[in-house]
Amino acid sequence: MSFQRPRPATLATLAAHVGGALVGNDAPVTGVAGIREAEPGHVTFLANSRYLADLARTRASAVVIAKTHASSGIARIEVDDPYHAFSRIVRWFHERPYEPGGISPLASLAADAVVGRDPTIGPFVSVGRRARLGDRVTLLAGVAVGDDVTIGDDTLVYPNVTIREGASIGRRVILHSGVVIGSDGFGFATRNGRHEKILQVGRVLIEDDVELGANVCVDRAALGVTWIKRGTKVDNLVQIAHNVVIGEDSLIVAQAGISGSSELGRGVVLAGQVGVVGHLTIGDGAMVGAQSGVAADLPAGQVVSGSPAIPHKTWLRVQAALPTVPEMRKTIKRLEARVAELEKRMEGRSQEGRDA
Repeated sequence: MSFQRPRPATLATLAAHVGGALVGNDAPVTGVAGIREAEPGHVTFLANSRYLADLARTRASAVVIAKTHASSGIARIEVDDPYHAFSRIVRWFHERPYEPGGISPLASLAADAVVGRDPTIGPFVSVGRRARLGDRVTLLAGVAVGDDVTIGDDTLVYPNVTIREGASIGRRVILHSGVVIGSDGFGFATRNGRHEKILQVGRVLIEDDVELGANVCVDRAALGVTWIKRGTKVDNLVQIAHNVVIGEDSLIVAQAGISGSSELGRGVVLAGQVGVVGHLTIGDGAMVGAQSGVAADLPAGQVVSGSPAIPHKTWLRVQAALPTVPEMRKTIKRLEARVAELEKRMEGRSQEGRDA
């Protein structure tokens, strides 16, 4: 969904576009590339000091860089936030203006489905009864939209996404291939060793500007709503269970799993492969390190790592000490043996004193 802009760009134009200062000669540029792959005519960026050595070797024509970095030997666009500025330059070259593609004759739309202006609906899309699509909605090949689903303006749904009955999707949402929204929550009542399914009769609400990566699963609520709030971004292969609530502008990284009825506040970050048990609360701005297991409530602003999760600084000390544990065990055994020997000697002397 991108293309190279036909109009030329210059370094001065790009600097003005991102509110930066051009240091060096103005020149035409043709695109963007990573610092190691860039060729003449490309703009690259430096946002992490570990790549400073690559900056000295890059073939790029210019670099987007923080004002605090030393001279780079090539033209510089100096900004306060190089990563954000570079993302805007990438958009300059590659963002596609929306062009409606119409409705494919191979799509299947219910007679009472409502479709807004300027849609793009690809082949083998299915839209259920009473579904409502906003303006400029894109549903690419193989998307399945269930009954009573609503999808807001300017939402983009990539191929083979399933949005089951009753789900509500906001505006400017991006759903990548393989996403399943509204699958049944994992709820069973066990009696006499048998598991009886509990009907999941709630729904899913996804607010504006949410992005869900490939193969994310968002289960419908047992009762009520599973709710992902505005601006949250979810990486690939994440499981969000029934009745979970995720606050605004949170980041959930790949292979994380959030168990049922847990509530995450605003701006929470779960790193890759984090597991969250059910029915707990994670406060605003909390951060959880990769592969951690969260088994208790976390207060706002807490930074934790490990399984079970503990304060991150404590976890770092534990990890630093862990390689020394085998030697520590040997030392402890030697000390135990010496203590036992000393106790034996003291006991012998005590006995000699009593005999005398």
